[in-house]
Amino acid sequence: MLDLSIVAVFVAYSICVGIRSRRLASRNLSEYFLAGRSMRGWKSGFSMAATQFAADTPLLVMGMLAVGGASSLWRLWVYGLAFLLMGFVLGSAWQRAGVLTDAELTTLRYSARGALTLRVLKAIYYGTVINCVVLAFVLVAAVRIFELFLPWHQWLPDTVYSILSGLVMSTGIQVASNVTGLDATTATVNNVISIITMLAFVALYSTTGGLRGVIATDVLQLTFMLVGTAAYAALAVAHVGGMTAMLGSLNTLYGAHADRFVSFVPDSEALIGFVAIVSLQWFFQLNSDGTGYLAQRTMACSNEREARIAAVIFTFIQIVIRSLLWLVIGLALLVVFPLDVNAPANEAFVAGRELVFARGMDELLPAGVRGLMLTAMLAALASTLDTHLNWGASYWSNDLYKGWWLEQVAKRAPRPHELVLVARLSNLFLMALALAVMTQLDSIRSAWHVSLLFGAGMGAVLVLRWLWERINLYCEIFAILVSLLAAPVLLVTVDTEWVRLALMALISTCTVVAAAIWMPGTEAHRLEAFYRRIKPAGWWRRSAIATGEQPAAARRRLRRGIAAIACCAVSVYGSLVGIGQILVQRADLGTAVLLAAAVVAVPVWLRFVKTGMDSSRAALTP
Repeated sequence: MLDLSIVAVFVAYSICVGIRSRRLASRNLSEYFLAGRSMRGWKSGFSMAATQFAADTPLLVMGMLAVGGASSLWRLWVYGLAFLLMGFVLGSAWQRAGVLTDAELTTLRYSARGALTLRVLKAIYYGTVINCVVLAFVLVAAVRIFELFLPWHQWLPDTVYSILSGLVMSTGIQVASNVTGLDATTATVNNVISIITMLAFVALYSTTGGLRGVIATDVLQLTFMLVGTAAYAALAVAHVGGMTAMLGSLNTLYGAHADRFVSFVPDSEALIGFVAIVSLQWFFQLNSDGTGYLAQRTMACSNEREARIAAVIFTFIQIVIRSLLWLVIGLALLVVFPLDVNAPANEAFVAGRELVFARGMDELLPAGVRGLMLTAMLAALASTLDTHLNWGASYWSNDLYKGWWLEQVAKRAPRPHELVLVARLSNLFLMALALAVMTQLDSIRSAWHVSLLFGAGMGAVLVLRWLWERINLYCEIFAILVSLLAAPVLLVTVDTEWVRLALMALISTCTVVAAAIWMPGTEAHRLEAFYRRIKPAGWWRRSAIATGEQPAAARRRLRRGIAAIACCAVSVYGSLVGIGQILVQRADLGTAVLLAAAVVAVPVWLRFVKTGMDSSRAALTP
């Protein structure tokens, strides 16, 4: 009862917040999707971190740690560079654009002719296809948690459960993780009831309160997540006798293989693939410039300085705090639930290792703490679901319904509250589609790898459109087509993942550059208007001259932004590796150097947070 009481408090608070935010959210789309552009940076940063905390990610981490060791987690950690790029270089650009969605940005950046087609294409591709795939493998993770902790067949009256069972079985779906020993039918019915209940709960507060309600709940949700995960880490380590005993047990259980579980550097055999993936993955991905909910949180900030604060807070929580907690939990669970290091790393093996995170919650945590951690996982799930539903609905209401249907087809202005109603209804459609996709997925890791490959084709053009004036709408269209056409071919013909990723990045980048050079460019007046409004960094010589600014001004902004990224990255990754080495008892002189560099770099990038890219060179000196 104590566990359920903690969950009930969380549910009640979230619903109350949504209802309380309903009046403001119903005013217009800006209030509904961007909270009236009034958010403080720390709240937006917490919201980003809550969304990316996600219920699926700790399970993904358990699978990655088992297969590739601690060094494989750099595939997640390297995204910090993209987060800092968004904060220090592109956050101001998103703020100045004044759009509601990244699809709407096409109407500012490119020629009027064809911009609507690209806007609609991106709204469908990002807002529906990509969005629902992400939602689906979040729901896969949810199933593995629900099946352990929500036994509806024991709670509901037999008559009610029989009716619900008949309805679920009539659909022919099967969503069972086999973690509880229940028969497939009972597990499926329980999981479907849990998922629908969860979606109904999330829809209740996210569709009523809009982004303001989502962010308000995200702040509490992140608090639950961090406290619950810290308690889980402490109790898991205590269960195996402390850190020293845990590391000794790893050596006893796995012998020579134990080193890879705690090493932040891969062995020489995997070095080439490691370097290729880590160097490419952060840039060649669907959200390389913040496109999506990260840009949405950035645009919701009250000013550019708050947007930079949001990005930095988000990066430290995501890359340092969250990652170290999960690493400790993962190492402890390798002792509690030993694996066979000689077993083939197939889908069944990975899915089984992903499940140990939920098993550890069930078997290691006492009442109260288990309720706190269950609430943390439900909060992680809710924060991801509410964000993706709100973000996906923004495409449907702002870009498809308003931008295409009303403005181009019906040629009329929206009626009062019409767009907000469409946004709320869009949530229901997205939920149904995500459920359909979920039934087709196996392990979270495999779904993640597929999504990475599709996203690799988009990374270059998303960043270059801000940095290079030659990028045109054909570049984005061709990048989408390359992703859709090349990804399935590479999945079938190339077995090595880093080779697939490198090939996709190469094909896409060459296509984008070729389109920028050979296809019709954006009209000069459109680029000049964009330059005046955005003040972008990079290679904008012609537009700078046309608007009366120094030709090298944009390049100077880029150099200052890159310098700030580098300084902040020293603090982020110096803290991550330095503290991580101490935790696994491998601290040496290099560890001290890393931690010292992390501290020394703080005043450098902190001054940049305060001043921005358009400040003098002195902004980058303490």
